[in-house]
Amino acid sequence: MLSVKPKKNLGQHFLKDEEIARKIASTIDVCPQLPVLEVGPGTGMLTRFLLENQRDVTTVEIDRESIAYLNEHFPSLSGKILRQNFLKMDFSQFYREPFCVIGNYPYNISSQIFFKVLDHKEQIPCCTGMIQKEVAERMAAAPGNKTYGILSVLLQTWYDIEYLFTVSEQAFIPPPKVKSAVVRLTRNHRKALNCNEKLFKSVVKTGFNQRRKMLRNSLKSLLPEDSPLPDDPMLNKRPEQLGIEQFEYLTNLLEPLSEGKN
Repeated sequence: MLSVKPKKNLGQHFLKDEEIARKIASTIDVCPQLPVLEVGPGTGMLTRFLLENQRDVTTVEIDRESIAYLNEHFPSLSGKILRQNFLKMDFSQFYREPFCVIGNYPYNISSQIFFKVLDHKEQIPCCTGMIQKEVAERMAAAPGNKTYGILSVLLQTWYDIEYLFTVSEQAFIPPPKVKSAVVRLTRNHRKALNCNEKLFKSVVKTGFNQRRKMLRNSLKSLLPEDSPLPDDPMLNKRPEQLGIEQFEYLTNLLEPLSEGKN
């Protein structure tokens, strides 16, 4: 029988608690008819319950040991265990229709995973899984919260985010040094922004990269040197005080002044 050793360089912490795995597998029940792409299945603890729930599962894994283990223990997945880096995947090679993403994600790349999902928001209506508790709190944070930031705004612009439950370190082999949490992203009804989307991202990122400053000071870098900022009270706020609509407003305020700079 093959076995898999958790590898520190891959950020592997294998889930051993069956009840938690069962609960995570059920988080995509909001999209019952869609195929599922599982990221980093490891020893297949979550995979097992996805298959028991009669989901159409494809897994993506980069660890050769894990792939060999999955092939031995899950023969029904034959041809659907992909040895690829999720962050570099070309989804169009595997999916023409919408699909869900799920996983016990490597904590060191979890933000990158969600930004990859965001880039394909029209094809991924639901994304769930387990991540570091602090990252989950940032994703779900509301304006005014000290954890509210770039991840919060950009993800909440397009997805409703639910912090579902917390998971103890003891649910893993080996136990991580941090607590974990399960989150669910469900595509919201926003079809488009009421502003320039590229500039919107720049405004959000620039503002939060200097979050202790008033936006009047941090956003100067987005404008040509000879373009003074308007006398608008919104610019006297700090980024964590603004919601999505207010960032849209700021983007529209700055766009005529930023021509030639962005």
